[in-house]
Amino acid sequence: MASEAADRHLEHVFGAKSASEVGAAYDEWAPTYDQDMLSVGYVHPAVAAAMVARYVCDRDRPILDAGCGTGINGQILSTVGYSSAHGLDLSPGMLARARERSVYRELHEGVLGDRLPFPDDAFGAVVATGVFTRGHAPPDAFDELLRVTRTGGTIVFSIARNIWNDGGFREKLNDLEAGRQCELVEETPWYHSMPFSEAEKATAARMFVYRVVKSLL
Repeated sequence: MASEAADRHLEHVFGAKSASEVGAAYDEWAPTYDQDMLSVGYVHPAVAAAMVARYVCDRDRPILDAGCGTGINGQILSTVGYSSAHGLDLSPGMLARARERSVYRELHEGVLGDRLPFPDDAFGAVVATGVFTRGHAPPDAFDELLRVTRTGGTIVFSIARNIWNDGGFREKLNDLEAGRQCELVEETPWYHSMPFSEAEKATAARMFVYRVVKSLL
């Protein structure tokens, strides 16, 4: 089946035990990532772009594509008029493919959960799809995403249901809301992000939109 290659790579990246292992798995996958994700009907980028278009009115303000991979998000955002996307990813191989698209102002290598290479309030919006899932970015990554997003800015991100329930993300975001760091604007119903994947077709995710109320110190 067309999705078999994607499923093998998905098993590899989801089974990684450290950021370096995740990066190496994506480096290996980079040459065929776009074709493989197309074969499984990957919908996160389209859903995220719809949310950005709904809530981010200033199309010239810098946007961070956090976990940009090969640049699928950046390509869509550029096509609909967002002219200042910056990409961040932990995989040099994926960043090389993103660079080929010529849709990013800058590309940076970095790990979500570590200190990000950007000043406070650098971005009007952040998009992060497919990174809050098994074996990937931790809940504490939101501290840095909030730091680099200006007050009043927008953060759009997907979360897999299994780690939303069991990975500490629900608690983290509730704490950030209670501390007036951010507020929930919209959340989608649960949906299947890779409906044609035999391994992942039953795995659900949700896209969230938060507004930054007060940047973290």
